[in-house]
Amino acid sequence: MEDLGARLQRFWASYSRYLRTQTRDTSSYGLSYVSGLLRVEQRRNMAHISRTVGIDSQDLQHFMSNSPWSARRLINAVQRDVIQRPEFQDEAGLIIDESADEKSGTASAGAGRQHNGHTGQIDECQVGVFLTLATPQAHLWIDGELFIPERWFGAAMAAHHKKAAIPAERQFQTKPELAWQMIQRAQQQGVPFRSVSMDTLYGRSHDLRQKLATAQLEYYADVPADTQIYLCPPRLVYRTTKRGRRAVRPQVSGTPYQVRALLDSPALRWQTLELRTNERGFLVADFARLLVWTVHEGCVRQEWLLIRQDAEQATFTLSNAALGTPLATMAYRRSLRYFIERSNQDAKSELGWDEFQAIKFRAWEHQLALTILASWFVAETRLDWDAQFQRSPFLRQQYESDVLPELSVANLRTLLRAVMPLPQLSVEQAIALVVSHLDNRTRSRKSRLRSRPGP
Repeated sequence: MEDLGARLQRFWASYSRYLRTQTRDTSSYGLSYVSGLLRVEQRRNMAHISRTVGIDSQDLQHFMSNSPWSARRLINAVQRDVIQRPEFQDEAGLIIDESADEKSGTASAGAGRQHNGHTGQIDECQVGVFLTLATPQAHLWIDGELFIPERWFGAAMAAHHKKAAIPAERQFQTKPELAWQMIQRAQQQGVPFRSVSMDTLYGRSHDLRQKLATAQLEYYADVPADTQIYLCPPRLVYRTTKRGRRAVRPQVSGTPYQVRALLDSPALRWQTLELRTNERGFLVADFARLLVWTVHEGCVRQEWLLIRQDAEQATFTLSNAALGTPLATMAYRRSLRYFIERSNQDAKSELGWDEFQAIKFRAWEHQLALTILASWFVAETRLDWDAQFQRSPFLRQQYESDVLPELSVANLRTLLRAVMPLPQLSVEQAIALVVSHLDNRTRSRKSRLRSRPGP
């Protein structure tokens, strides 16, 4: 623990070069910001972090929103180091998911009324699509993309588009298209993964599943309960029109079923499988699978239908796993989706992702890169300590438990605050900060009044 502060300094030294520009070395602001994300307990926005760690707020704002250092280069550097760890070499999986953060208004890049998966409603929010790399030993975001709704590219949003400084080359992309883009980047970087798993928003995209299959990537795609499948290979019949021409779209000859109708099928052979340890002991669920056929735009494909039955609900997953893949392996790879929920929660509750406030697209990308870097520091520290300090068999015996818990992100942050305590303000420093804050608020109001149209 006593080396934890120095460890953060050494960790930062290996990445600081990615935050330099051609004219300036702004890496010190990056260190202050990352250490702020890791140590500040609440209100982890730029204004509060700058006041807490003692750096100029305008300099930090410029560093995050305007400085041209490349978020992509930093993310790529983290990925290169992540894949060197032996813990990610065996059964790692990529997981796709999105996360929405509530916003008041539409000023922030990509913000607006759209589906918020957290609330299940249409809210004013900003949505990111994220890629997590997960194993039983560690998990973390390794990439992300801001989803920008299509209306942001129309004439009505031109002023917002310009103010948010969205790059001219950025075009509208659906969430599955953003996911595929990130998967391709992970492949190009050499990220080792055995499977790709996703929830129903992405799983019901026939195009995404087809791209993964063509790239020979094993996927586990959750689908809605009303998804139509066929138990026998359907035939595509092209009718002849009245004018003697062949119809463009075929008719499907076969009996379709909704996947939920198969729960009681006698063809299913259920197995109770132990997925992983948890706080209550072990996570156990019933699984069954069946080879089915799906049809989309004249293309017939054979896929596995993997069904998971829990006490409260059943979930349905389509997969292109090889025919000889054991059911236990498929169940494990599909269940890796749990870890992106943990990654999302850690980013929000422990690293302040949902407290971030900025307008510009570049600020969102910079925040993503530094959040990934902070989470990698935590993950690497835990992996190193696990390798260096063996779990005590005496403690397992004393607690009468076969498994001892892992250190959480919150645990590491507590230790880091102890060895790198946040500065305590003197009376004079507190007065200076308050005066600076009041001054900034007054100047901000004056600037807004000047920009208001009319008298």
